[in-house]
Amino acid sequence: MQTKVNLLGYSLSSLEDFFKNINEPKFRAKQLLKWIHQKGVINFDQMTDFNKLLRQKLNSIAHITPPYVDEIFISPEGTKKYLVKLESGSMIEMVRIPEKKRMTLCISSQAGCALQCTFCATGAQGFEKNLTADEIIGQVWLANFHDSKEKPITNIVFMGMGEPLLNFEPVVESAKIMKDQMAYGLSRKRITISTSGITPQIDKLSQSIDVSLAISLHAPINRLRDEIVPINKKYPISELIRSCKDYLSYYEGKRNITIEYILIDGVNDSPELARKLTKLLSDISCKINLIPFNPFDGSNYKRSNKNNINEFKNILMKKGFITTLRITRGDAIDGACGQLVGKLSKSVKGKKLISHQSIS
Repeated sequence: MQTKVNLLGYSLSSLEDFFKNINEPKFRAKQLLKWIHQKGVINFDQMTDFNKLLRQKLNSIAHITPPYVDEIFISPEGTKKYLVKLESGSMIEMVRIPEKKRMTLCISSQAGCALQCTFCATGAQGFEKNLTADEIIGQVWLANFHDSKEKPITNIVFMGMGEPLLNFEPVVESAKIMKDQMAYGLSRKRITISTSGITPQIDKLSQSIDVSLAISLHAPINRLRDEIVPINKKYPISELIRSCKDYLSYYEGKRNITIEYILIDGVNDSPELARKLTKLLSDISCKINLIPFNPFDGSNYKRSNKNNINEFKNILMKKGFITTLRITRGDAIDGACGQLVGKLSKSVKGKKLISHQSIS
């Protein structure tokens, strides 16, 4: 018996191939994309511009099934965290962050993560699985259509569970849907892929899709970054900077990169390291996003104090770097950056989570 395919994660070009293979005109792809991602309709029988025979054909070979929202947690300032259950039984999280002029969705690209960055709660879970394109774009669909009373998503950041560039093809496929005018119609500036520095995939990214790039840096010297972001041992800072320069060169100086830097008390927040950071980034067109560390169970790290944060920021700004300090949101629901596992072990009743795995 033929397995039905889930069309939720098919981009326009993939849908055109799908319809071609079932001897249907390719304009059906645009119609279907609009039904799913603009109108939120996932039942073929409700798609009124499809004739009866086509609806019957689609029902026999395909389905459109988003992930399932298991629980929702809301923080006092309005940040909303969704615990999402996948068909496999794995649990992921996504976070809706309301701001004055935009509604940002922080989405996951993997269930768990293998990189074990020491500041991140997700790494403590270990790695479970790569998400499929339908499981990634399904988070955006849920955010727009599961909560119909909420404002639509205007910005998407791949900063939830997992390393996006270690799940390259599904991430790119889902980003294509986010950008498509027949779907969510988001501009490249409104979609940000954040990576801990998987340089071979950074080198591929610019030729695969035009979105915004963020680098999870957190230290300007290898010895310290090896400790905080262990993948640095495989892709050291010099290689990462080279990839960033090549990425910017591809766009002929018309792009910049966001550098993310979590400030951890007594670890990476000294004035000396701030000065080394300015030297490291002197030839990179970038803006720097400073993020106060968010404590979580099992971590000995502490958040930098305000004086250290301000001094670090001032050193960067005096050297001419556009530097922002991220407002910490979602703490009350374990929804802030680095806390996306939250109380996952309690939510996954009886499910044994995979222990630490690392990339060789």
